[in-house]
Parts: sequence; C-alpha cells; structure tokens
Amino acid sequence: MAKLAIIKTGGKQYKVSEGQSLKIEKINLKAGDNIKFETLLTYDGENLNLGKPSLGEKVEGEIIEQGKNKKVLVVKYKRKTRYRRNVGHRQLFTKVKIFSIA
Repeated sequence: MAKLAIIKTGGKQYKVSEGQSLKIEKINLKAGDNIKFETLLTYDGENLNLGKPSLGEKVEGEIIEQGKNKKVLVVKYKRKTRYRRNVGHRQLFTKVKIFSIA
C-alpha cells in the first residue's frame, strides 16, 4: 500500500500520496523549485502517525507550474431598478507534484 499523508497549505487540508499532482493555492516560488509542506497525518499501511497539532514538514514536492483557473462569473441583479452587474474572477493556483512522504 502506498504512503498517504494529510498536508495543510493555503488554509486548506489535502490528502496526498507519493507521485500525485494537485492544484493548491498560489505559492510565490518558481516552477522547478522544491517545497516542504506542514504534515498533519501520515499512514503507511500499518502505522498511523497523528500530529498534535502537526508532525512538522515531512512531505516534499516540486512545483510544476503557476497559473490561473477558469473564469468564474459573478452576476448581481436587482429587479425593477435596472441594476445589473457582471464580474469575472480567475483564481491563481500552483500545481505541485508530491515526490516523497517521510
């Protein structure tokens, strides 16, 4: 069984395994840089290590790319007053590949 971990970054928690790639909140590093994540839990098939509140930085990954997600349209409308407003937003993200869980 593959190693699993729960990491915390950008105010969110993610379940990750070795070799997995995922999109997270933007981190100010360049593509190709290595990064360590705060680890809350690890599991290797037999042993479960739970941090109280954290185990430290035990998950390492590499930044693959920086980018923007698809546009989300926000529409405001009030009837009978001729009020209409359309706003678009593209959230920044960082794509990371996990290469080791200690």
